[in-house]
Amino acid sequence: MTRATPRLRDFAERLIFIGATQAESSAATPAAVFAAIEKLRPTLTQVVGNQGFGAFLARALGSAKVDVAWLRSVRVRPDGFWDGLERLEDHVDRSEIAEGSVVLLAQFIGLLVELIGERLLLQWVRQAFPEMLERDFYLGEGNEREKN
Repeated sequence: MTRATPRLRDFAERLIFIGATQAESSAATPAAVFAAIEKLRPTLTQVVGNQGFGAFLARALGSAKVDVAWLRSVRVRPDGFWDGLERLEDHVDRSEIAEGSVVLLAQFIGLLVELIGERLLLQWVRQAFPEMLERDFYLGEGNEREKN
């Protein structure tokens, strides 16, 4: 079952944009998605440790690989850090990187929502992304937000 729903993809795109801005890179680079995930690492590792964090990443990566071929060359080490990123931009088109990054982050967020729930996830994101505007702290698209 895929968790990269439109509402999770929308949220992932916002986080990647912020990560790219802070990493001073384009959202179409591997650094942008991984910067967004890395911002969540300190909070999550306090709860699940480095190995637990790595397990979440590996599971999200495994799910995302089904839809995104270039992710098959990326690995999560047991300590929760990445292998295989340094070569991606030489072999993968920037638009494919951007799309795959959204899918990967949406999968990661989907796993967290399943485990801890939407409310706690948004609290953790608020801690990790204090510069994020209040209007961006929702999972879903504009019309869904306005209904709540």
